[in-house]
Amino acid sequence: MREFYSRVNRKTYYILMLMIIVLMMFGLILSTLELDGIDFGYIIHFLCVAFLTVCLWIYPKHETHTFRKIIILFGFAYFYTLFFLYPQTWTTYILICLIPALSILFFDLKLFYFSFVINGILMVTTFGYILLIDRGDLYTYLHYDILGNFINIIAVQVLLFFIFQISFKRMKKQQLYYEQLQQSERLKMVGQLTAAVAHEIRNPVTVVRGFLQFFDEDPSFDDPMKRKFKLMIDELNTVEQIISQFLTLSKPNGEQKLEKVDVKDVIESVTGLLHSYAMLSDNQIVTYVEEDCKISINKIEFKQLLINIIKNALEASDVGKSVSIMANRNNNFIEITIIDEGSGMSEAEVKSLGTPFYSLKSNGTGLGLMICFNIVEKYGGEIYYSSSEGKGTTATIRFLAINDQ
Repeated sequence: MREFYSRVNRKTYYILMLMIIVLMMFGLILSTLELDGIDFGYIIHFLCVAFLTVCLWIYPKHETHTFRKIIILFGFAYFYTLFFLYPQTWTTYILICLIPALSILFFDLKLFYFSFVINGILMVTTFGYILLIDRGDLYTYLHYDILGNFINIIAVQVLLFFIFQISFKRMKKQQLYYEQLQQSERLKMVGQLTAAVAHEIRNPVTVVRGFLQFFDEDPSFDDPMKRKFKLMIDELNTVEQIISQFLTLSKPNGEQKLEKVDVKDVIESVTGLLHSYAMLSDNQIVTYVEEDCKISINKIEFKQLLINIIKNALEASDVGKSVSIMANRNNNFIEITIIDEGSGMSEAEVKSLGTPFYSLKSNGTGLGLMICFNIVEKYGGEIYYSSSEGKGTTATIRFLAINDQ
């Protein structure tokens, strides 16, 4: 939740924390009257206030799961210190019941479960102490109805659990909606840009291709030269197809020419094209494709999708490593998995994939992968990446399978 710490919200956070710190300091001052001076308990209370103050104040600059856990642990130490130092103050009992609510502020699922379990253990231990050792000497208000109070605290924990679950799910939905809105704006921007640029690129490409076709028909050129002309014309045709793919960003709902495509045939065709490219870095392409893997898709777009992703995997792989391509039928879906043996990506980098103008390549634009995401979405498929630094990356593509009729 990085947006939580925008300039306005950061200011609100510090104002709220300042109020909490002032209340803790005020309680520390009043405790000198309750304890009749400074003793060991007061020192513990002072240290808890000091550490918790520092942690809360510097948290926005160290927003990590570990630091959140440290804050929660100091919160436990602070509230349980109050409970045992001031046994006649019944409000401290309410505070220890509500400790897991601190983790709700962070919207961290693992942290909530952590605080929930820790508080459960501490509460059972505390009630055991009150029942077996204290026996109502100090905690009379709890010992008078020990069973009722224990049931009440369990009820409070269950209530906190449901509040967190409902809030967490709602927050996730809002975050997903916000990300989809951002993606929609990016698509709109890139669509307008590509529509303009593609038109300007097509004109010189058409002229160059026309001259090459003219030279190809000229009898004054020998066959080896004409073969080179033909190769250049084929490459310009590929450029034309790629430009058309860019235009799909500005016309995502255009007519879709669906074909019954054999995934194995297309993968063999694409790997054949990229074999020489892989050899430049001494890489290998290994395929494991099952028979009868057929999907309904535009064949040209499907080839462009695979070329982009496999080419990215080859570029990410270390020299001499292999890129594995697997395709199999999983229930009603065809799954295509592309695995490289590169340096991998962080969680933040994986999350940013498909964003326009975001690329891990020094000269990349990020538009190629964005087109891949657009193609997969257009045909009702799914694409997701899993990666960890130092362990390579796996790209998985899923399309609905079709059966031979």
